[in-house]
Amino acid sequence: MSEQPLLKVSEDSALGKVEIAPEVIEVIAGIAATEVEELYAMRGNFASGVVERLGKKTHSKGVKVELTEDGVTVDLYVILNFGVSIPQVAQKIQTNIRHSLKYMTALEIAEVNVHVVGMNMDGNENPQEE
Repeated sequence: MSEQPLLKVSEDSALGKVEIAPEVIEVIAGIAATEVEELYAMRGNFASGVVERLGKKTHSKGVKVELTEDGVTVDLYVILNFGVSIPQVAQKIQTNIRHSLKYMTALEIAEVNVHVVGMNMDGNENPQEE
């Protein structure tokens, strides 16, 4: 688990403080990205692959969150279906993540970077069918 600090959401301390862990932002961004139909899969690492084989779904797979002075930077590593317009799909992913994070966390999102790391050349629309 990363040792990034918690994000303070609420400045008003009359009722208490509200903090959000970066892992929560990763999960929100991951779910928002998978809502885009043209997305085939998110690229994970070895650990997330092992966890998924054991039956647990990892929603933050392929998502990296960094806290900067300008706000929150989100990097996504995605695999798209062959034949789609990469710029249009990337923009859909960026818009969906930005709206979801703004609505759910009220945080200032500095950047949403989409890294296309592969294309699905099969006819399968769903990675679970493999």
